[in-house]
Amino acid sequence: MSTAPTPPRRTLLRALAALPAAAALLGETPGLLGTALAAVPPAGSASRYTIVPFLNSNDGTVNVYQSDDATDFRLLRASAYTPPANRIRDASVFKHTDGSYYLSYTTHTWQDVSTTIGFARSADRVNWTFLYDYTVPIPNLSRAWAPEWFVDADGSVHLIVSCSTTDNEWIFTPYLLTATNSALTAWSSPIALSGIGPNHIDTFIVRIGSTYHAFTKNETTKYIEYGTASSLTGPYTITRTGDWAGWGSYREGPALVQLDNGGRRIFFDGYGDGSYYYSDSYDTFTTWTTPAKLPGISGTARHFTVVKETVSGGTSITRNAARSLQSVNYTTRYWEEQSALLNLPVVNASSATADKQAATFTVVAGLADANGYSFRDASGAYLRHYDFRGRFDADDGTTTFAEDATFIARTGTASGSVRFESYNYPGRYLRHYNYQLRVDLPDGTDLFRQDSSFVPVTAWS
Repeated sequence: MSTAPTPPRRTLLRALAALPAAAALLGETPGLLGTALAAVPPAGSASRYTIVPFLNSNDGTVNVYQSDDATDFRLLRASAYTPPANRIRDASVFKHTDGSYYLSYTTHTWQDVSTTIGFARSADRVNWTFLYDYTVPIPNLSRAWAPEWFVDADGSVHLIVSCSTTDNEWIFTPYLLTATNSALTAWSSPIALSGIGPNHIDTFIVRIGSTYHAFTKNETTKYIEYGTASSLTGPYTITRTGDWAGWGSYREGPALVQLDNGGRRIFFDGYGDGSYYYSDSYDTFTTWTTPAKLPGISGTARHFTVVKETVSGGTSITRNAARSLQSVNYTTRYWEEQSALLNLPVVNASSATADKQAATFTVVAGLADANGYSFRDASGAYLRHYDFRGRFDADDGTTTFAEDATFIARTGTASGSVRFESYNYPGRYLRHYNYQLRVDLPDGTDLFRQDSSFVPVTAWS
């Protein structure tokens, strides 16, 4: 087996000793270290992330998208819900205890007076029924925008609504509405959130332990700010202002969700440059990864929130068994080890015995995480990524090798197919390009999903 030359990545790893620990942990030197470790729910289940955004080209309807990794969102239904009148902007979604999904949304375009927020319900996320428009009872109300669902630890259901009054229609204050019945048809009087103050909009709240964490856009500076409180209604203390997280300005619509690996992901609308971004934190919001554009839907989707569920299903592969891996979109081609690299040549019944053996792998529990998968060749070497290229090397016993050689199974594009996410570079998938296997970031296209989908089949050898 050939020995790989020392690549720039390995050389540059030595430089990390000179970086702050937080910088090394968060992968602030691009391409060197993963930012966290991928994870999946227990066998037999899968994570499902759903968003219901309005469109950059049309604020009269919403699409529904879903994802199993909170990065690659696939269209579930276009124009899934159009209200009977007015518009639908800033749609927030959650799943209620009755098993139904609920939307709340802004009912008018930004130029118009808007004193109502709208509600819709769905049993399956794709077929929606209009419920009602609710007039927010604030004296001299001018605009009620961006209602955001919040469910507290005691199960109480709330909305955070950004409201302005006629004496200054562009100065918004966040108000709390609390559902007073389980049908979500009656609401408490609005209470202004103390401490956040006027001229803040799109306030999104997360509770961790006994602390409420607020993310809110400052309409003067156009930055997303951060503060905390010990009570839902406040007082909040804003402790992070300006470009504190490196997200830039002209950002709005923050929404957070917890990832399978325990991290927290924020999504926000980069309306200033027409893009949609995400960024992750693994230290309770102190530091964040460099924001990245959401593949596929950036530039299309606008202001959304995310509902995460654990659902039955998921993907599993028989471990401690020999398998060959067939390409979904090039069905005559299979994984094959060639000069220690993983490629995708044609393999068939007439192929040489050596080729059939090189296209056969033993699937084992992940070296770094038994919930994942590793692939071993006949010589005992393992598939791992090295400079993001798929290759086979002997296990050197290091943590880095174990993580490089571990992959998380996600659902593929065809029945029985699997996509393999890098364990230590979450969001990157094994995919073929020019018939070579690499670990790449998705671009949101069906072609990428097909290129990264493989069917475990009876071994060639």
